[in-house]
Amino acid sequence: MSDPRTAIVAVRDEVAKTVVGQHGTVSGLLTALLVGGHVLLEGVPGTAKTLVVASMAAALDLQQTRVQFTPDLMPSDVLGQSVYDADATSLQGAFRFREGPVFTNLLLADEINRTPPRTQSALLEAMEERRVTVEGAPRELPDPFLVVATQNPVEYEGTYPLPEAQLDRFLFKLVVGYPAVEDEHEVLRRHDAGMNPHDVRASGIRPVAGPDDLAAARAGIQAIRTDPAVLGYIVDIATASRQSPSLVLGISPRGSTMLLKAAKAWAWLTGRDFVTPDDVKAMAMPALRHRVQVRPDVELEGGDADSVLRGILAAVPVPR
Repeated sequence: MSDPRTAIVAVRDEVAKTVVGQHGTVSGLLTALLVGGHVLLEGVPGTAKTLVVASMAAALDLQQTRVQFTPDLMPSDVLGQSVYDADATSLQGAFRFREGPVFTNLLLADEINRTPPRTQSALLEAMEERRVTVEGAPRELPDPFLVVATQNPVEYEGTYPLPEAQLDRFLFKLVVGYPAVEDEHEVLRRHDAGMNPHDVRASGIRPVAGPDDLAAARAGIQAIRTDPAVLGYIVDIATASRQSPSLVLGISPRGSTMLLKAAKAWAWLTGRDFVTPDDVKAMAMPALRHRVQVRPDVELEGGDADSVLRGILAAVPVPR
C-alpha cells in the first residue's frame, strides 16, 4: 500500500483540476475527514462549495450524495423510511426499509439553514450517532461518513439559523469567500474552454486515495503525541473565551476536544508525530468560530467571532 500521507495530500492536487483556489476549504475538508468530523461551509451562492465536495469525493473514490434542503423537506426524506412492498400474486406483502440519502460517504447538505429545525435536528443526530433509528430499529451509516453542510449568511431571507448546541456538533466552520481576481480569471478561462462543472471526471479527476488510506491515516493520527504544555494551551484558550467580556458564550469542553483532534490531524498532514502550538493556532479559527457567541453590543461596533478569537489567541501565552 502507498504512503497514506502522500495519497491524502495528492487529493488537493486532484481537486485543483476543477476548483481554482479555495485551498483553505479543501484542506479543512480533508482534515475533518481524517478525524471523522463534519464541516459547515458558509458563503454566498456561486462560490464552488458544491463543486469542491464533488471533486473531493471523486479523488477519494467515495460515494457522494447531495440533498437540497428546502422549507418542506421532511426528516424521512433525509434518513429514509419503511415502504410497503405488495406481492401481486399472493396478495400479500411486507415492509422494507428504503435508505435515504444519508446512507453515503460524503453527504452534501446544501443550504441546511433553509429547512425547519425538525429536519435539521434529524440530520444532526445522525451526524453525532453515525446511525439512524427508524421505527425503533437502529441502522448504521457507512464508514467513512462526512456531512458537509452549506449555509447562506444568516442575513439572507428565508433562513433558519442553527442553534448553538447544533453548531457545536460541527468540527469546522469554513467561510468561503469570493475568489481573488487572478483566480476568477482562471475560472472564466476554464469555462470558456468548455469545462463542465457537473462532470468532474471529464476534467481529469481520478481516485488517488481511498478508504484504506483514510483508515491508515486515522491510525497514524491516533499515535501522535501531545505534550502536556500544549494540552494546557488549549485549555487556556477555552478558559479565556469563557472569561472574555466580548462573548456571551465561550468554548465548550467539546470545542476543546475538537480543537485537539484537528491539531493532531494538521500535525500529521505536515509530517510530524507531535503537536505544536502553531498547529493549535492554525486550527483555532475554523474549529472555534461557530462555538462562541459575540455580545450584541460588540457586533454593533463591528466585532465578530473571528476578531474576538484573534484577540484571545494574541493574549494567551504560548508554551515554549
